[in-house]
Amino acid sequence: MGKLGSAIYSRLVIIVPYAWLLIFFLAPFFIVFRISMSATAIAMPPYTPVFSLGDGWTGFWDKVSTFSFENYSYLIDDPLYFNAYVSSVVIAAISTFLTLLIAYPIAYGMAQAPRSIRPTLLMLVILPFWTSFLIRVYAWIAILKPEGLLNQVLLATGIIDSPLIILNTNIAVYIGIVYSYLPFMVLPLYSSLEKMDGTLIEAAQDLGCTPITAFWRVTFPLSLPGVIAGCMLVFIPAVGEFVIPDLLGGSQTLMIGKTLWSEFNSNRDWPVSSAVATILLLILVIPIVFFQNAQAKADEQGR
Repeated sequence: MGKLGSAIYSRLVIIVPYAWLLIFFLAPFFIVFRISMSATAIAMPPYTPVFSLGDGWTGFWDKVSTFSFENYSYLIDDPLYFNAYVSSVVIAAISTFLTLLIAYPIAYGMAQAPRSIRPTLLMLVILPFWTSFLIRVYAWIAILKPEGLLNQVLLATGIIDSPLIILNTNIAVYIGIVYSYLPFMVLPLYSSLEKMDGTLIEAAQDLGCTPITAFWRVTFPLSLPGVIAGCMLVFIPAVGEFVIPDLLGGSQTLMIGKTLWSEFNSNRDWPVSSAVATILLLILVIPIVFFQNAQAKADEQGR
């Protein structure tokens, strides 16, 4: 009975995550994909389903044979969507790189700090999560606008003679993304750096390495799992970001999140917007697979 219970428990441990993925990932993806294969209609909801499970298996397979990828062809023919995808990936990549540059020294300083104050430093990093994300983005409007706090300080100190135009530009979008997602980069980096054995740095320096050389040959390679995890946690949501480019970006800021929102709410074209979301999800699968492969290699090297 003990062995049977252990076998059942081990299977449940495996089944639970797969059931979670089925309910909260595959099922919603199937619904979105189903809408993307539909035709636009003046109704509520504003589309005509291509197939329905209520038709039974025979009717279901008959409808599957008549699938049309017209909405996906429309996305390929219209350069707006291609440019939106490319722009989103570029902005997300640049923002991720900037976030890494800022977060690494913060995480390294936290890992080197006395153990007694590390919990306090960790709390300060996650403190922004205690405030609404929308309120924090709105606060940057007050900071970055021409008569905002930043320009007032720069003008008062004589650094600039006229207000800087930062709001409604891509620079404002970079600032908003870096600020909002900074904790997602700091936490995995800190987790990797905090576990590192400090005697390895001492050994490298005893063998003639300078502090900079020891960092690039010892510290940074050992922190790569945290770097990769942090980059994925920032890059993936940044690609589909909507709030930040909508509030801080200008009319020239083209990101797929804004395009998706426009198709859903302004144009009421749910099939096309569902096709946009499906392609976006497929694009994001690439870095997820890359992350999983990198993690698997890191685990093998750790063994």
